[in-house]
Amino acid sequence: MEWIDRLNESVRYLEGSLTGEPDYARAAQIACCSVYHYQRMFSYLAGVPLSEYVRRRRMSLAAADLLGGTEKIVDIALKYGYSSPTAFNRTFQKVHGVPPSAVRQGQAAVKAYPPLSFQLTVQGVAEMEYRIEKRDAFRVIGVTAPMSAEIEENFEAVPRLWAQAASDGTIPKLAALMDGEPKGILGVCDCTDGGARRYGIAAASTQPAPKGMEEWEIGAYTWAVFPGTGECPAAIQALEQRIVREWLPTSGYEYADGPDIEVYLNPNPADAAFEVWIPVARPRA
Repeated sequence: MEWIDRLNESVRYLEGSLTGEPDYARAAQIACCSVYHYQRMFSYLAGVPLSEYVRRRRMSLAAADLLGGTEKIVDIALKYGYSSPTAFNRTFQKVHGVPPSAVRQGQAAVKAYPPLSFQLTVQGVAEMEYRIEKRDAFRVIGVTAPMSAEIEENFEAVPRLWAQAASDGTIPKLAALMDGEPKGILGVCDCTDGGARRYGIAAASTQPAPKGMEEWEIGAYTWAVFPGTGECPAAIQALEQRIVREWLPTSGYEYADGPDIEVYLNPNPADAAFEVWIPVARPRA
């Protein structure tokens, strides 16, 4: 329950900063994980990206202010972090379906988005196979793309990189360079706090990096490794959600500040065999 308690404490922090600028790094620190892992876990558990949750909560409070007070709309916009009334109006209408002026005049209904609270529920009807591995640092070669701090933007950037790597011959080149462990084409999400914040398509290799490719080191970590099969990317995304929702809360581990790795063991996305590697550590005292 300690893991869930920390998540709920981080949500309480966010609630207290809705009229300021929520510090996602502070929220992640409260939850004892990196900013990237915090955003990812939040999205999987809440079913909505962290930034969208904050947006909905702000607009929910703004609607209550419009209905129950006399503040000017421009002042309410400033209160919830919008220096531009136009931006506030656009966001408010996106959330509620009506402009703030209609709500102030009592001519429209609004939506309420209550504060979120996480609870531990019994799941796991289907078994989850996994193993724990301790590995020394290893070198990889590949191509990379920068990752955004807004995690939902990466849902477009990462598929673009895979499509490019498939069309320009990068993937077979990586397969030929592969001479280390783990075997397979790797999808490396390297968004550690203070790190480069990038996604790479790579292979474990000791060979020189060809022109147009990069080389970097994956640090020494303890990894929880989950095998899976199915059509990608849907199958691997479903497994990653189950890891966060079902395995992590009762595993006795927490996310370590390291990269996530997808290991693709065959090249057929319609019927892939893969592994998901997440860096883990025992909870800090």
